[in-house]
Amino acid sequence: MADPGRRFDDLFNLVHDPATLEVAWDRVAGNTGARTAGSDGLTVARIETGIGVPVFLEDLRQQVRTGTFRPEPVRERRIPKTGGKVRRLGIPTVADRVVQAALKLVLEPIFEADFQPVSYGFRPRRRAQDAIAEIHLFGTKRYWWVLDADIEACFDRIDHTALLGRVRGRVKDKRVVALVRAFLKAGLLTELGQYEDTATGTPQGGILSPLLANIALSVLDEALHADWQPGGRMDTRGKRQGRIKRGQANHRIIRYADDFVVMVNGTREDALALREHVAEVIAPMGLVLSEAKTQVVNIHDGFDFLGFRIQRRRKRGTNKWYVYTFIADRPLRSVKTKVRTLTNRTSQQGLGATLIRLNQILRGWTNYFQHAAAKLTFHRLSQYLWSRLVRWQRQLHRWKWADVRRWLTTPTGRWRPIHADGIEMFDPAAVPVTRYRYRGAIPTPWALAGPTA
Repeated sequence: MADPGRRFDDLFNLVHDPATLEVAWDRVAGNTGARTAGSDGLTVARIETGIGVPVFLEDLRQQVRTGTFRPEPVRERRIPKTGGKVRRLGIPTVADRVVQAALKLVLEPIFEADFQPVSYGFRPRRRAQDAIAEIHLFGTKRYWWVLDADIEACFDRIDHTALLGRVRGRVKDKRVVALVRAFLKAGLLTELGQYEDTATGTPQGGILSPLLANIALSVLDEALHADWQPGGRMDTRGKRQGRIKRGQANHRIIRYADDFVVMVNGTREDALALREHVAEVIAPMGLVLSEAKTQVVNIHDGFDFLGFRIQRRRKRGTNKWYVYTFIADRPLRSVKTKVRTLTNRTSQQGLGATLIRLNQILRGWTNYFQHAAAKLTFHRLSQYLWSRLVRWQRQLHRWKWADVRRWLTTPTGRWRPIHADGIEMFDPAAVPVTRYRYRGAIPTPWALAGPTA
């Protein structure tokens, strides 16, 4: 169990230990962003061929050990969002990524011991489906009013002083805290080449950023999950039932990074009161709720969370009611837009290369949503994909329908998958849809084993 009063000292030597840096390098080099350069223009490949990994890591180790290491400004990359908004990513240099990864290796086990079980985002052995499964579980237990909350520009607004205060609550080593602070204050190099200070926030895109965001947002978990702790007002089923009989509400927070819901077994007014409480809890961290996106909804009307549509409704042909998890409209529109873009009649890509890219997109998309009630959606997506590819090829080659049949049928008249250069179209309709079960308490990789008999 966690010792909340313990503060860890002499962690700095672990950060610049050669073994730590080697593991950190492997994680950076194995990441899909290894091909992307930071503000210094260096990629992992250039370091491997030009400098050499042992030389690079030894030089980096000496800089960190002697205190001469200084993080470079992160390189800004703007990613369009729905509604005309833009997400600002910050891409650190490879050297900064390695040091951040080393810091994460040292700090993550310490703070994981404190994190609450209701937090699922960017944590080991946890995934979005676990958060959805918990929502599904409590939706079946009459937690029908939902505070569907959105924090306004969370990663950009986290107050550095408040965040570092929470880090110091566990980390006594001033050199490690100073290193974390240096990354927070490293600044930003915009797409126009201009330098900007980072007075608040932790840039999205950094290896350390998700952990720091979880440290900041754990203040919310602690406040709203306190009643579920041993001795709390809701820690047993009997206490929760007693509260309901007395007309008092029970609540449960489920959080994934900066997205969270608070489910309420009570009234709409109880959920609205929790909204005010949440706003008060996150205010010291420099955070505010989005007035436009934060709402109180009933699970019978449904709400969207992490790309899923969660709704309680009557099962067709019966009088029984169940909580269903569907695919929300936005991710479906998004994947169709990607298919439409790749199969545009003006595309210069060959069919084989296009199939490779489409298969990558659709495998990842269906793997994420395969635990929803998605069979019909997968089938319709498969039809849409097939029709887009066939229409593209008909326009490209000026084919008639008879030409399509010759291309896609066997001599015996059976239809074959769309194919080119040995690549077959991935069929979303063939993906099995299975229910994802709630896993309850999920131990961290660093959990101590209990005594053996």
